[in-house]
Amino acid sequence: MATKRSDRVTTKVGRKWAMREHARNIHVITIKLDRVGDSQACLLQSDVHWDNPHCKQDLFYQHLDEALARDAPVLDNGDFYCAMQGKWDKRANKNDLRPEHQRADYLDALVSTAAEKLKPYRSVLTVRGQGNHETSVARHHETNLCERLTERIKAYGNTPVALGGYSGYVVFVVELHNGTRVPFKMHYLHGHGGGGAVTRGVIQTNRHAVYLADADIIWTGHSHDAWQVPIARVRLNQDNTKIVHSNQYHLSTPGYKEEWQDGYEGWHVERGAPPKPTGAAWLTFKYASTAHATFEITEAK
Repeated sequence: MATKRSDRVTTKVGRKWAMREHARNIHVITIKLDRVGDSQACLLQSDVHWDNPHCKQDLFYQHLDEALARDAPVLDNGDFYCAMQGKWDKRANKNDLRPEHQRADYLDALVSTAAEKLKPYRSVLTVRGQGNHETSVARHHETNLCERLTERIKAYGNTPVALGGYSGYVVFVVELHNGTRVPFKMHYLHGHGGGGAVTRGVIQTNRHAVYLADADIIWTGHSHDAWQVPIARVRLNQDNTKIVHSNQYHLSTPGYKEEWQDGYEGWHVERGAPPKPTGAAWLTFKYASTAHATFEITEAK
């Protein structure tokens, strides 16, 4: 699909949402919904590996175009970069360089080229988390690619973009027309471990549910798996007068890198890893009824 990359970005009249930073890894997105049936979508992306030749960039831009058309906040959960071709990286492979990054100032080029491509979408870019690929660069090359990219996008102006952490919280506060405010707490964590050929990382949901008990959504990436697991829970209401049943939703987004392809060669194939899904997720908040808001999570294909 052809991408639409106009450099003209304006503040949309009637925008339903706004974002503020409460702490370095706590951000609040306030969503105003006026009528029953109104909704607001958000795009959740992780593991884009944008600079890798195996990244499905057309699909990535397609999703950003959809987010721009829907005025949907875009959140990134780390590993936007692959960034493994630095001078001192033992994993470096010339075949994994895109032509625009075959330069002496490799790391600078990753920032400048990505910022230019993301410029048309800056009005919907919000929290940009950090993954293990970026933290590895920070340890070995003493620069934070996520921070540099966020700074560059901010310099263009007209953007709510903000640097997040390897983990953190995004609180979505849905404001209804009658003044009711319904908060939904999402904990994001880039992820850890290899996912597992059998469990695909789903086993981590039970561990996360223990120490992230108050989160409504727990979003991970890293293993390039795609799943959604609701875990039922029981709570007392705020007045301790009623037992309330609810679900905590665990979500894994797969990313955009397709390494297996036809299985001919490559590190992914040689270690016996299977094909992985690609894509992202839509998180949509809805004004369900008076004093009641809900959300749903669907696949971004």
